[in-house]
Amino acid sequence: MEIVIGLVIGLLAGAAGGYFVRKSQAEKEVGSAEARAKTILESAGREAEAAKREALIEAKDEIFQMRKDAEIELKKRASEVERKEDRIADREATMDARASGLDRKEQGIENKEAHLQQARTELETLAERAKTELERVAGMSAADARQGLIEKIQDDAKREAMIIVRDIEAQAREEADRRARKIIAIAMQRVASELTTESTVTTVSLPNEDMKGRIIGREGRNIRAFEAATGTNLIIDDTPEAVVLSCFDPIRREMARHTLERLIGDGRIQPARIEEMHEKSKDEVEQEIREAGEWAVLESGITDMHPELVRVLGRLKFRTSYGQNVLRHVVEASHVAGMVASELGTNVALAKRCTLLHDIGKAVTHEVEGSHALIGAEIAKRLGEKPEVCHAIEAHHGEVEQRTIEAVVTQVSDAISGARPGARRETLETYIKRLERLEQIAMEFDGVDKVYAMQAGREVRVMVKPEQVDDLRAEVIARDIAKKVQEELQYPGQIKIMVIRELRQSAYAK
Repeated sequence: MEIVIGLVIGLLAGAAGGYFVRKSQAEKEVGSAEARAKTILESAGREAEAAKREALIEAKDEIFQMRKDAEIELKKRASEVERKEDRIADREATMDARASGLDRKEQGIENKEAHLQQARTELETLAERAKTELERVAGMSAADARQGLIEKIQDDAKREAMIIVRDIEAQAREEADRRARKIIAIAMQRVASELTTESTVTTVSLPNEDMKGRIIGREGRNIRAFEAATGTNLIIDDTPEAVVLSCFDPIRREMARHTLERLIGDGRIQPARIEEMHEKSKDEVEQEIREAGEWAVLESGITDMHPELVRVLGRLKFRTSYGQNVLRHVVEASHVAGMVASELGTNVALAKRCTLLHDIGKAVTHEVEGSHALIGAEIAKRLGEKPEVCHAIEAHHGEVEQRTIEAVVTQVSDAISGARPGARRETLETYIKRLERLEQIAMEFDGVDKVYAMQAGREVRVMVKPEQVDDLRAEVIARDIAKKVQEELQYPGQIKIMVIRELRQSAYAK
């Protein structure tokens, strides 16, 4: 126990001793730290003082530089202000000079106005004197002259109004003509057909020259029998390996051609054989006529037609008009009629039927006397055609007044098919005479210099003398020539009269 107490006391004494020792050491360290801190503070104060002095010096330098820059800027601005003041002064001087000039001009204008007013007064005085003198010379007052002028203006206005009315009427006619031409042109453009030229003679080729003697026969017996049987003339001349059949009736001529070709092919040419072959040829031609009629009906799109009427229509294959095959003409005209009717909005089928049958009278004109239009209408009526069709047939050449649109379409289509270029044959002599007469008619007018008939006589170009004919007179000449051509000449289609007035001036620079 005592040992424990002793140990405790020893430990306490040791702890107290250690405490005092550590405290003494701590006080020494504190004193040393305070000394170092004081030293540091003194050093920091010196450094701060030095930094302060440097900062002040730098601030002073910066202030000096700023003051220097400000002075330079002030000098620059002062110089700019001075220049602006100089420019303003110059402008003020210029404005003053302009103001002085304006004052002088204003004074000049006032003087001119005064002179003008004086001149106006003098002019009014002179006008009054002239008016009084004019009234004295004319023998009428100003009111009467004014009334006369008003009446003249009214007459001029009426004349101008009449010109306008005439122009409007002309435009209306031109529009109607234009629409009609458009309809016809569309119809023509939509139809294309071949050109066919027929004649009253037919040439038959022979295998050799010896065949001519066999055709003639002993003492001309075979050729006389052939001409008696066929009703045609057989012409045998110097043409090598060919003979010519001549007959005005195309059907008899076709039968004769078939007969002769059969005889040549068979080789046995004698009177009895000629009659036999001619009978067979009749059947062949009759069959050909029926087939031609059926072709025309089918080509036109018409099927419900009397067989006899189809046969009469087929006979037109061997008929020509001015060199144009009549069957092809009626088929072509029916196509044109369909196009025209479709453009007009009328009955297309009826128009085509009327036009297809309009020339059937030509198939029997050798047997029946009278106009082919009236004959055709009678045939159509007898074979059960409608009254509208019969009327169109009889009216297509003007023998009967037209009462239906189909009759008009039939006549127009017939004219289009017959008047198109190449449809009908014209002799060279007639053609040349027509061109010469065209040029003669144009040359009869005063002021015409040269005339040229062009485009196969469908256009006439008239060159006039510009020093004698003005533009208005040129228009009058064109109309007068067209009127005279219409009165004196007959021609297909229309003829364009073009009057050309050309004035040329030249000079030389030297």
